[in-house]
Amino acid sequence: MSLFELIYKWRYYNIDTIVKEIEMLRSLPKEDFLQWQEKKKWEIAQYLYDNNTFYRDYVGDVFPEKWEELPIITKSDLQIDLDRLISKPYNIKNLYINNTSGSSGHPLTFTKSYYTQARVWAYKKYFLAQHGLTLSSKEARFYGMPKSFKGKIIQKTKDFILNRNRFVVFEFSDEIFEEWIKRFKRIAFEYIYGYTSAIVLFSRYLIKKRLILKEICPTLKLVIVTSETCSVEDKAIIKKATGVKVRNEYGSAEAGIFGFECDRGHIHLLEENLYFETNDRNELLVTDLSNKSFPMIRYNIGDIASLENQKCTCGNRNRYISKLEGRTNDVALLPSGKQSPGLTFYYVSRALLESSGVLKEFIIRQTALDTFEFDVVSDKKISQKDIEELEYSVAEYLEPGLKIIVNQVDKINRPSSGKIKHFYSEINRKLDSK
Repeated sequence: MSLFELIYKWRYYNIDTIVKEIEMLRSLPKEDFLQWQEKKKWEIAQYLYDNNTFYRDYVGDVFPEKWEELPIITKSDLQIDLDRLISKPYNIKNLYINNTSGSSGHPLTFTKSYYTQARVWAYKKYFLAQHGLTLSSKEARFYGMPKSFKGKIIQKTKDFILNRNRFVVFEFSDEIFEEWIKRFKRIAFEYIYGYTSAIVLFSRYLIKKRLILKEICPTLKLVIVTSETCSVEDKAIIKKATGVKVRNEYGSAEAGIFGFECDRGHIHLLEENLYFETNDRNELLVTDLSNKSFPMIRYNIGDIASLENQKCTCGNRNRYISKLEGRTNDVALLPSGKQSPGLTFYYVSRALLESSGVLKEFIIRQTALDTFEFDVVSDKKISQKDIEELEYSVAEYLEPGLKIIVNQVDKINRPSSGKIKHFYSEINRKLDSK
């Protein structure tokens, strides 16, 4: 048992207990499992109706008899004071609390019971075991890092407990990639986890240098890409550069892991934790089957997806996503010649969100090599101080001398997929058109 699991067991819940439950549920005949799932989804909806003031008001005076008559919840519905969203008898002190703006550009603070969060970790442990890995396996994490001293200490503590070594992905250069290669030579990493765009850029550099990461780091077994869409071409590049399997992880911070990709390239849904459906516009709706603290019932994720009921030849009977309009992020090109992934702007905007609370919805567009425009929807006027803080954050995370334009708008037009990317590079489009 890993250090993390021991701490979690001591403070909250035994993750292994849930792993055994997942295995038991997967051993049930399909009809028995569907009956179990049907019972769980109604139980959680009824509990929230009885114990969550927001959800009771949202549903109305009569609890419906048909599942489809329960109202669909969106992020904007939940962008209210957190105290109004928490069920009885829970309180903030005994809940897991997090916030996300993600690639959709919608900031949201949410809660989970620690039992619900344990179910997320249990599924990750279950998936890793299929690839000869554990929660204590050495992870090369291609992710961001907070700039504040407190934020760094928190993340470094988490990385230590979870046996992770972080590759900060705010900028890329040949010198940085060479330092990363030295780390893989020095440390016995067992798997890579992180943003698609960062891993692809590193992989392209490895290919250019005619290096295979598995030969540099023989203990490496797997690459897991997350948060951004990984195309077939991206997967081929990563596999060629690393020499190991590449798997997509799909999910969201507020609902957890939705599923992982199988050997056949299908993302199978975690139906032991979540109930999935689509509405008449094929928007993916998620119901958390265990989180009694927060109204995650028929929650509209924002992705357009098609769910496949046909059994996959990999042997996993759970439904899988046959088509997904997911998240992609461009890479920002900077005047100095540096490159930075679009998800860097998640950290920039989150800093502003947490310091001022003005953001409701936003996108960032790079309109020139040195110019970034923030289109922001806000309930209150954005002050000069807010703009100055944003300029400071951009200079700190990217580089000094960049021009920041903040446009306060009434709404942001959504693309046909329904998912708003956090960052759009109009520079890349201009370069591609030449």
